[in-house]
Amino acid sequence: MATNPDVTPELAARALQGSFPGDLGIELVSIADDEARGRLEVDARHLHPGGGVHGGVWVAFADTVAAWGTRRNLLSDGDFTTIELKANVFAAGRSGDVLEGVGRPLHVGRRTQVWEVTILRGDRTCAFFTCTQMILAPEGVSA
Repeated sequence: MATNPDVTPELAARALQGSFPGDLGIELVSIADDEARGRLEVDARHLHPGGGVHGGVWVAFADTVAAWGTRRNLLSDGDFTTIELKANVFAAGRSGDVLEGVGRPLHVGRRTQVWEVTILRGDRTCAFFTCTQMILAPEGVSA
């Protein structure tokens, strides 16, 4: 499978500007063929009324890390969409916490990729996420 070394944290930073994950403050800190890492500094916009990180933020953070790992493992004109995901949250996140997402591929195929993302606060595992990405044929090409 060919990979795309042009997919870098710098490219991700430019692409995320003005988008939902960009507005959440999600940053990609490293992107390689076999691992993607992201970072999120928790503030008030990430919290539910009880003061913990909202479930949607955990998912958005993990899905963004997995997405950039997926993109790295596509040809430059390739595209994809998330078709299945699951998240388990084990520990609350609070304002001021710095979360790190570490994504690794479980499967990189022609039609699908499966990624797992572990979200850490320091040494503590806070959440675990898996998703399946469906690889889309370029426009005008039949799958």
